[in-house]
Amino acid sequence: MLYKEIHPGELIKERVAEQEISIERICIFLSKEEDIVEQLYTNKSMDTELLLRWCKLLEYDFFRIYSSHLILYAPPSAVNKNHNKSEKIPYFRKNIYTQEIKDFILKRILSGEMTQSEIIKEYPIPKSTLHRWLQKNNNID
Repeated sequence: MLYKEIHPGELIKERVAEQEISIERICIFLSKEEDIVEQLYTNKSMDTELLLRWCKLLEYDFFRIYSSHLILYAPPSAVNKNHNKSEKIPYFRKNIYTQEIKDFILKRILSGEMTQSEIIKEYPIPKSTLHRWLQKNNNID
């Protein structure tokens, strides 16, 4: 599953191959030796500053994958009015589904990999939201 287990090193290596970026360019951009860059491809976690540099070099938002993971796998937000919203950091809203997430879910249903009820159980997506996506998808097809 793309969003459940995130391995940034593998994703970066795949994107480097797609973009056909030379190891020399990567080493210069990241200010790292070639053996260090090769080691980065095996990392299961990565410093955010380094990941941001990779995003710029490869012109790809790897952070979106983490956001998708949060949307799909974070527990539902508890409604608690006693919590004060922080004005210093942005508020995380779990109910924002990107088009990539919608496509990922719809693909699993339409391919027969999972049923609607399995999707609702596995990923905390409201039934009405899922039905709306399916209706819109049927109107497009």
